[in-house]
Amino acid sequence: MNSNNVPAILRSLIIYGICVPLAIFVGYSLANPLDINTLGFYGVVAALLISPIFLRWHREMLVFSWFCSILVFILPGSPNLWLVMVVVSLTISVLERIINSDLKFISVPQVTWPLLAFLAVVIITAELTGGIGLRSFGGSVYGGKKYVYLIISALSYFAITARPIPVNKANLFVALFFLGRVTMVVGDFFQWAPGWLHPLFMIFPPNMDIEGPVEVGTTRLIGITNGAISIFFFMLAKYGVRGIFMTGKISRIAMVIVLFVLTFLGGFRTSVALFLVGFLMMFYLEKMHRTPLLLVLLMVGALSAVAVVPLAHKLPFTFQRALSFLPLDLDGEAVASADDSTEWRMKMWTALLPQIPEHLLLGKGLAFSASDYDEMMTGNYILQNKAETFDASEGSLALSSDFHNGMISLVIPFGIWGVLTAVWFILAGLWVMWRNMKYCRPEIKLACSMLFVMYFYEALNFLSCFAGLQIAAELAYFIGYLGLSIALNNGVCQPTEEVLAARRPAHIPFRGLPRPRPAFQR
Repeated sequence: MNSNNVPAILRSLIIYGICVPLAIFVGYSLANPLDINTLGFYGVVAALLISPIFLRWHREMLVFSWFCSILVFILPGSPNLWLVMVVVSLTISVLERIINSDLKFISVPQVTWPLLAFLAVVIITAELTGGIGLRSFGGSVYGGKKYVYLIISALSYFAITARPIPVNKANLFVALFFLGRVTMVVGDFFQWAPGWLHPLFMIFPPNMDIEGPVEVGTTRLIGITNGAISIFFFMLAKYGVRGIFMTGKISRIAMVIVLFVLTFLGGFRTSVALFLVGFLMMFYLEKMHRTPLLLVLLMVGALSAVAVVPLAHKLPFTFQRALSFLPLDLDGEAVASADDSTEWRMKMWTALLPQIPEHLLLGKGLAFSASDYDEMMTGNYILQNKAETFDASEGSLALSSDFHNGMISLVIPFGIWGVLTAVWFILAGLWVMWRNMKYCRPEIKLACSMLFVMYFYEALNFLSCFAGLQIAAELAYFIGYLGLSIALNNGVCQPTEEVLAARRPAHIPFRGLPRPRPAFQR
């Protein structure tokens, strides 16, 4: 090295000054490599080393993480990767905006105002009902995780709509968004995995507690069901119904059949309904009901029904449970399993209805103390063991606001103000999604249509009185579909000049009043 090259010498000294102490500390930490503090330090170092990747691909990583099951286990509470990527991506976008004033966030006030209004209701209610406490950070109350989900969900809208998605990257973002959920498949293989692979499931958590051997058709494989639905919806967003069934490519048709069969492995009635509703709505939006494909599908459906009806009771357990909403001759255990799921929901909702008036103006919030939790769980355990009357409104799910009902999850925790602002946001988003589907560019027409279908299904499911999960989980779904549609279209699409011209009435020039003709003279 040239001794006169002072900048190079200083750069080398700085690098050695950082790397040597870092190497010494890492070597010292190897004495206890699995300590949580050591793992956290490794995570910080790894984040610094891969920061250029975040700076370049943070939006792609955000979109991919939206529905994936990856956990960041080195952080307190083991948050989902999506929560971390929202914070990272939004921070980078804000810094870019500060550095370059030309990089502006996409403005859609029709959606922004109701979203901010709902966020204000959540924060004010939390402040008036015990605050936001996180047990993972040493807080004294439970329920703070749902507040975090709601706040991060609101922020995720600004993260995903920070910049428009270029046309040449639209297919990439759509693929990342829909296929991120395929990561849930890994969680189904926990019981089959050898012991040395179990640390992998700290990143990909098992989907449910499975006791005993796993049997395909008997054990409910949630990950495979979700993976099959996500791949099918990606195919609809990329090829559409016409591209799958009308191009003569048998492989695509066979793939759809396989994915439909895999949907039954989870045993969820809602999964089968989601698969069919998504297909039928895209079938209608593409105007395929005006083609001979409608007759072909009706014939195939009729033949399938003739084959399935007499053999329904011989289908695997998960298949029968998923079909239990149909009047078929099914196994009693499968029907009872599905009916029990509906029964405890109905009992909880019925017990919660009398609480609505007292929480109408000020909701009870999402937080509850540790003593209330211990007392409630002990009381419930005693009541159930003594076979006494058990109030479903005092169960653990009701206590943690897991009502499995969209409207109840709004009105009890956040009162009438939460209902009004959330419904305002959902309907405003539906209007934006409709316009983006109707007036978008032809090359992203299928993607915008599929996003509208998913948003419409979620809105219908959430606003109905007999379905939906909870607002803390559903808000991320709404914002994901809505935000991606806005980013693909750089806002809200407007009708083109050709559409406006077709709506205008034909212009007839005014030529004046007709002249009176002279009377006939002999």
